[in-house]
Amino acid sequence: MTLPLVVGVDGSDGSLPALDWAADEAARREIPLRVVHASLWEHYEASAPAFGPDRPEDKGMAEQVVAAARHRVELRAPDVAVDAAVVPDDAVSALLEEAHRAAALVTGASGRGALAGLLLGSVSLSLAGRAHCPVIVVRGGRRTVRGECGRVLVGVGDAEECAAAVRFALYEAGLRHCELEAVRAWRSSHPAGGDSTRRSEERALGALGEALEGPAREHPDVPVRRTAAEGPAHKVLVEASAAADLLVVGAVRHRSRVGFQLGRVSHAVLHHAACPVAVVPHE
Repeated sequence: MTLPLVVGVDGSDGSLPALDWAADEAARREIPLRVVHASLWEHYEASAPAFGPDRPEDKGMAEQVVAAARHRVELRAPDVAVDAAVVPDDAVSALLEEAHRAAALVTGASGRGALAGLLLGSVSLSLAGRAHCPVIVVRGGRRTVRGECGRVLVGVGDAEECAAAVRFALYEAGLRHCELEAVRAWRSSHPAGGDSTRRSEERALGALGEALEGPAREHPDVPVRRTAAEGPAHKVLVEASAAADLLVVGAVRHRSRVGFQLGRVSHAVLHHAACPVAVVPHE
């Protein structure tokens, strides 16, 4: 069974780049696209008639949102099989449930309910911190969102976190026929340089080699660049994201824990990256 790509829409202008990105991604992967709009109208309008002049306004609006989204996808990616649905639940609960039957979730950086000044909408942040499939938050400028940079970027941190992320990033680079840049940040206790600094950089390059060795053999046609950069990991990745079509980071999901599970680096790049960010869970 081929799992679909799932994208959440809310009818806001902010969700349109995510919808377009998801349509393009489904076309690249040659998989179906499921468009989901969460609406609680059933809970509050259960006694209202479904048809006629007294039809619930929210229900009509929800159906218009999914119909418009489906039409937009059909125009943009006519070869993609698209399914659109209104789900009677809040957005986070609806999309987390969809995640159990999705190849990945796609969402915008902010939505209809986002407050001015918020760096990332609460729905997107909750999904990235809780979903058990990859979550792609579509953010950034026109060039990076459209995929015009020709590069996928992956942050390589702890071995536990990065294995799934590295494989996902290689797969994405292969789909796009572009380069993968694997980045590991390092810090030295002697900023002036010397043997300690060189050893820190060598250790970072060694960790990159170990993380890439197996997965890279599975994608021999993907050119890989290894970068060991000095500085805090989140700053290094945010700076590099300005010239990337996708930034991939890993996140560990502990089965014994419930609720938000997102590391500091992932949290930071979701708020500040200049390109779409994929958070890939590893259990």
